[in-house]
Amino acid sequence: MLDASGSVAHLVSRRYAWGVALTVVALAMTDYIDRQIVVSTFPYLKRAWGLSDTALGALVTTVSVTIAVFALPAARLADRWGRVRTIAAMGSAWSLAALACAVSGNYAQLFAARSLLGVGEAGYGPAGAALLSGYFPQCLRVTLLSVFQAAGPLGSVLGVVLGGVMAGQFGWRVTLGAFGVPGLLLALVFLKVRDYRTAAVSCADGAGTAGSGAASGTDSDAGSDAASDAGEGLAGHRASSGRPDLAATLRGLFRSRTAVWCYLGGALNLVVLSTLYTWLPSYLGRAYGLSSAQAGMKAALFILAGFLGVIVFGHLADRCAAVRPRHRLMVPAVLAAGAWGLLFTAFGVLGPGGGQYALIVVAGLPVAAALGTAPAAVIDVVHPSVRATAVGMAALVQNLFGLAVGPLLTGLLSDAFGLRTALAVMPLFCLAAAAAFRLGSRSYEKDLAAVSGGGPEPIPPGTHERELST
Repeated sequence: MLDASGSVAHLVSRRYAWGVALTVVALAMTDYIDRQIVVSTFPYLKRAWGLSDTALGALVTTVSVTIAVFALPAARLADRWGRVRTIAAMGSAWSLAALACAVSGNYAQLFAARSLLGVGEAGYGPAGAALLSGYFPQCLRVTLLSVFQAAGPLGSVLGVVLGGVMAGQFGWRVTLGAFGVPGLLLALVFLKVRDYRTAAVSCADGAGTAGSGAASGTDSDAGSDAASDAGEGLAGHRASSGRPDLAATLRGLFRSRTAVWCYLGGALNLVVLSTLYTWLPSYLGRAYGLSSAQAGMKAALFILAGFLGVIVFGHLADRCAAVRPRHRLMVPAVLAAGAWGLLFTAFGVLGPGGGQYALIVVAGLPVAAALGTAPAAVIDVVHPSVRATAVGMAALVQNLFGLAVGPLLTGLLSDAFGLRTALAVMPLFCLAAAAAFRLGSRSYEKDLAAVSGGGPEPIPPGTHERELST
């Protein structure tokens, strides 16, 4: 069972907790490789089928749209059916869809396969975040979820770099399907990972606070693997009659102003991030006269900077929150504003050259910094039994109004005004994201107090939290 802060860190070994975390991150990397590798095949698809930039951008956008459509049902499934089962099912689904991309005979078939890729990926983020949030103490939540989210930039780097090399050597078909088998194998590994039990949330309280079930220790055990997991306090997960229906859960999720502002801020931030992940290789190829492999290598430095920024600034947010909780959201607010300044200068003021490229790479540090902070703040202000649903709602909003908007809108602007102009305009969304995180910081401490008493719970003796902190 989770403790009052929503953690089982005091019940599991440090080695087991980190083993689960590494497995979650490894599967997430294959997720983003499969999602991002298509951008390296854009030049080949453009030549093979005569596609426009809008059509190419739609291959990225459709993944985000289908994730948005299915994120909430998949997250709800994770809360009721079990986090590890959902992860195994979803990972298998998107890996099979990646293999289907490789055998597409025309644009319509490739578009459909890419859409199915998004269906499989819809539940992984919410289920993975909910699983990790229970295995580590609350005071390390942003740090751990930042590591989880950092799998996005790292997987994107591998997708762009390996995609650029493989597309030239083996063709775009082999490139699109190359990581389907590794993803399928990792997904099946999750059938051996132990889930944890959560107390029910009262229907009266919705998703905001624990009800009588939490006080009495009532759980939602499915009975699956319960006997073998009893020694560690872990078991399968099952919906209980004490759980509210979907409408009550959604009311509870949107009752928190912090969660709402985090949903919006994360979406606005991802408009810019998805734009650069999708179109930076194409821009470098066109403006700098680079081959697909060379452009992928140069774009990889920007993405690697994002990988570093997610982890470093996520840990900084945890450290700042120890001084005052609201600073957890002030960190991404300041960084989003800084990202706008760097990117506008790079694309709106400077031309192609060393100075422009240097600013683009440096901008990778702050532009990705909110990836771990936003979902961690949402998890902080909701009841543990609806964590996956809360992150699923964030995924719905962020994919539909963030990841789906960036590549397609940039493609439309590029066809009308040129790619450089489009990349100079899109960073304006960073300023809007900064404002949203700033507003969320104002209500964070109040919402946190309603769930956990205003801050991290005292750590019981014997927990591995001290080892994790060092």
